[in-house]
Order: sequence, then structure tokens, then C-alpha cells
Amino acid sequence: MTFSNHRQIGRPREFDMEQVLDAAVLLFRERGYNGTSIADLRAAMGLTAGSLYKAFKDKRAIFVAALDRYLAIREMALEHRLNEARTGRDKILAMLRSYADVSHGLEGRRGCMVLSGLTEVDTFDEALAHRLFQALAGNEQRLTRFIKQGILDGSLPSRLDARVSARYLLCVVEGLRVLGKRGAGADEINMIVEQAMRALE
Repeated sequence: MTFSNHRQIGRPREFDMEQVLDAAVLLFRERGYNGTSIADLRAAMGLTAGSLYKAFKDKRAIFVAALDRYLAIREMALEHRLNEARTGRDKILAMLRSYADVSHGLEGRRGCMVLSGLTEVDTFDEALAHRLFQALAGNEQRLTRFIKQGILDGSLPSRLDARVSARYLLCVVEGLRVLGKRGAGADEINMIVEQAMRALE
């Protein structure tokens, strides 16, 4: 009896965590936090009620885990773009293009999990809103570093205010995601990236 119980407690999960979180990410991106129910999540993730509640406490816990997965994937995509960028200007362009990649077509219409989350949870979940604002703040800090690097390496003009310019670029990045949600095409998105780069000249 003891051996049987031990095996039951130590039994590994019968699902791939990354796979079920990817399904949750898609659902939250397409429907938003409030528009996604536990029943929707169970169906999309392919989990029984028992498996779902064994792995996650509630919908909020699923959202937090899915958000972490979403941010990790975005970070990998961005790092891939940045690998070949050398100057500060090149890094800014690589970052804008990384966001442009996901701001048109089907991927663009699915939307940004951070932006949709902020518009929904800010009024009732301060801790979760803080996590989402941290994601935006991280992007702004990265852009500030790239601008300062560009000023030092001569790829950007010294007259630029790094903090103000970084906030402007953050608005561009997040604006791309909004336009993508509305169905913007690749040409429109790429023209905005080009215009943003011209603003730094």
C-alpha cells in the first residue's frame, strides 16, 4: 500500500507543459483575460479538470505561467535578431523588426498578451498589472541602452535624449502590435519601422 501511494505521488505529468502553455497563450492573446474561461482553457490545453487544477491553482495562475512562456519566446526571437547587430542603431532596427515580424498577418491579429492584459487587469489586480508593466519597462530600458550605445559608437546623433527617444520607440513598438490586431499589412508595418528610424537621424 505504501509503495502504491509513493508511485502515485511521484507520477510524472502526463502532458507537455510547454505545449499546454502555448495553447493557453494563443487563447489569451485572441480572447483576452476576461474573455477566456476555465472551460475554454481546458478545451484548448486538452486537460481534464483534475489535471488542470493539479498543475494550476486558478485562471490567474494559468495566465501568469502563460505570460512567462510568451515573454520567454519573444525574448528568444528578439535575441535571434540582435545576434548580428553591432551598433546601437543596428540593435534598435533589429528590435523594431522583431516586433514588426509579429505585427501583421495571422500573428498580428492574435495580438499582444502584454497589451491586452494591461487593458483588462490594471483595475482589479495590481500585482499582475505590475508584472505586465515590468515587461514594458524592460523594453524601454533595453531601448535606452541601445540609444546610448549608438550615441557612443557614432551610429546615432549625440543630440538625442536617450530616455525620451526610448519612450517614443516603445510607443512605436506597442503601436505596431495594436495595428497588427486591427489587421495591418506587412508593407504598412514596415513603413512605420522605416519612419521610426528616420526620426532618430
